[in-house]
Amino acid sequence: MSNRVCISLDAMGGDHGPSTVVPGAAIARERHPETTFLMFGDEAVVRPLVEAEPRLNGAVEIRHTTMSIAMDEKPSQAVRTGRGKSSMWRAIQAVKDGEAQAAVSAGNTGALMAMSKICLKTMAGIERPAIACLWPTVRGESVVLDVGATIGTDAEHLVEMAVMGSAMARIVLDIEKPTVGLLNVGTEEMKGNEAVKEAARLLRETELSNFSYFGFVEGSDLGKGTTDVVVTEGFTGNIALKTAEGTAKQIGTYLRSAMSRTLSAKIGYFFARSAFSALREKMNPSRANGGVFLGLEGIVIKSHGSENAQGFAAAVDLAHDMARYDLMRTTREMLEHTPAVAPV
Repeated sequence: MSNRVCISLDAMGGDHGPSTVVPGAAIARERHPETTFLMFGDEAVVRPLVEAEPRLNGAVEIRHTTMSIAMDEKPSQAVRTGRGKSSMWRAIQAVKDGEAQAAVSAGNTGALMAMSKICLKTMAGIERPAIACLWPTVRGESVVLDVGATIGTDAEHLVEMAVMGSAMARIVLDIEKPTVGLLNVGTEEMKGNEAVKEAARLLRETELSNFSYFGFVEGSDLGKGTTDVVVTEGFTGNIALKTAEGTAKQIGTYLRSAMSRTLSAKIGYFFARSAFSALREKMNPSRANGGVFLGLEGIVIKSHGSENAQGFAAAVDLAHDMARYDLMRTTREMLEHTPAVAPV
């Protein structure tokens, strides 16, 4: 297997565009020197930033386009106006054409998903794609999906997501047989809606060779890392994600306020500052930035639109690992060996 990985970047996407994308790519390439990039965007803006970054010497090909997708643009409008010519579409198209092994964008999430579904199509055996993220836990990290691709689901789709999330866990977390939990309002078998209960039955009764079904998990299990993969539908998953991000910021605010309140607190912080630095790094959402669009015939990563260069680099790191260790092949193999969702 070749170590070389080419990643296409929507240079104009996100709140900050090239001023974040270019240095983010440079940080990622420092960690993965074998990586090259196709950058799609306004060359007059992108090229000076690339040429000013020595870590990107010889690693970037710029593809000029003047059109970008606005962060508040409706997905249907974005597809109509940006199909074939926007920086977002062309980054995805590069994956379809085999020029790049993965695409990364910090742009409009709805537009990126709509364009990815149209351009790349879904994999055989997959009803709908899902967005998966890495979730920090006390045990390390877990894969959580869906965190916002679709609202509402059925049992079959939940089982599909269990397979896709397990494939991602095998690559990113290096776990041979991940454990999978279904997010529910309780751990008892009689609890939950019909879709969740039916998915649980399918997972219990299916012979699973590539992952292990744990059972129902609750919201508190997300932070505990009770299972390697947590599956839920997009409405619940997105609320859980935003709640966790907001709670992390809230705790950080409380700590800063408490540590500056009195002289003794300030002295205590001085002696414990290395521990607080470790805590701040652990809670830093940029470390786990990057939502993976699973279930497509190609790898697409969504970075938070407001992320800084370090955060965007984390999304590029994720794209590198997904491509380098062949997420597509792993997912297809796991689908074929899971009778409940095996492609016909």
